[in-house]
Amino acid sequence: MRSRYLSLSPYNLVRVILGERTPADSARDNVYTRAAGHLDEWIRSGMLARDRESAVFPYFQEFTVPDTGERLVRKGFIALGALEEYSAGVVHRHEQTLSGPKQDRLALLRHTHAHFGQLFMLYPDPAGAIDALLDEAAVAPPIAEVADEYGARHRVWRIAGARRIQELMSDKKLLIADGHHRYETALAFRQENPDLAGADRVMMTLVNMDSPGVQILATHRLVSGLDPAGLPDAFLRRAAGDFAVEAIDSLDRLKRAWTEHGDRGIIGAAIGSRLFLLEDRRGEGGLDVRILHERVLGKLLAIGEDAVREEKHLRYIRGLDAAVEEARRGAAQIAFLLKPTSVKQVADTSFAGGVMPQKSTDFYPKLLSGLTIYKFD
Repeated sequence: MRSRYLSLSPYNLVRVILGERTPADSARDNVYTRAAGHLDEWIRSGMLARDRESAVFPYFQEFTVPDTGERLVRKGFIALGALEEYSAGVVHRHEQTLSGPKQDRLALLRHTHAHFGQLFMLYPDPAGAIDALLDEAAVAPPIAEVADEYGARHRVWRIAGARRIQELMSDKKLLIADGHHRYETALAFRQENPDLAGADRVMMTLVNMDSPGVQILATHRLVSGLDPAGLPDAFLRRAAGDFAVEAIDSLDRLKRAWTEHGDRGIIGAAIGSRLFLLEDRRGEGGLDVRILHERVLGKLLAIGEDAVREEKHLRYIRGLDAAVEEARRGAAQIAFLLKPTSVKQVADTSFAGGVMPQKSTDFYPKLLSGLTIYKFD
């Protein structure tokens, strides 16, 4: 994708946010110094221009939900939010982060003093008061409109002096849907630069978690590299101790079980061309992804937390059909199939101070980087 973006335009933002590394890179000439150079040149040439007045930017995404074909619109707005430590109880995370991505984003931030991609933040607003204001703004023609590779249509408007939105947001808790690494990078940069004006804010797209356009897709797990002697019969025998194991003839049977039994700890498994349903015998409910990681991957297959972090024996994939196909053609020994996590489950976990396993949520579609840029010096 990066190569294609680079070929499309000399001004594609990927040149800044994910530039190419070369064997000749040095302290003076590297992916980060080149990123800063591109940004400065685009500003000097007028390719990028700062808005004359502050504003918030309604941002709507019209998209088709994979697996169901349903067409939805996710409505949010781009704005600056104050950086808060998690301990303040204002911004809440739902995932742990890894050190590698934060080091890369911090180096880019140090060189550019700019945020290019928005954090994806959710806020509670059951009455939809802010959505109503966004709908009023969206009556006018958008200031930007683009379709991405997945058929999602992205449209942006501008609201100057959006004091009413600020008032309505003033008491809201925020949940990081996507962008944990970038949020913590921004916190670290602010701590390094306490006197740098504007470094105490970060660019966000804020979306009402109670709106129908918020969709979470499941991220299924593909297991490989295990001793084949234990698969599938020995694994299924061990699983029968904690789970009711049932051979099923179709994915429709699995989907019906998810619908009929709610949060009962039901996990699908594809092994070769065979499908199985694993139902937690405890029937206590809870997050399917946590049950999978703790009691299937960890207990039954000895794939512990360190192996999960290092993605040893484990890959991730979107789409039920795609996951089953990986098992059918032997590219994975087992494909574990998960029901999508609900927004309520994420919010309940996050607001209670808990975190979820890596790749527990796949908020769809992704936000586009570069619709707005926040340069703060």
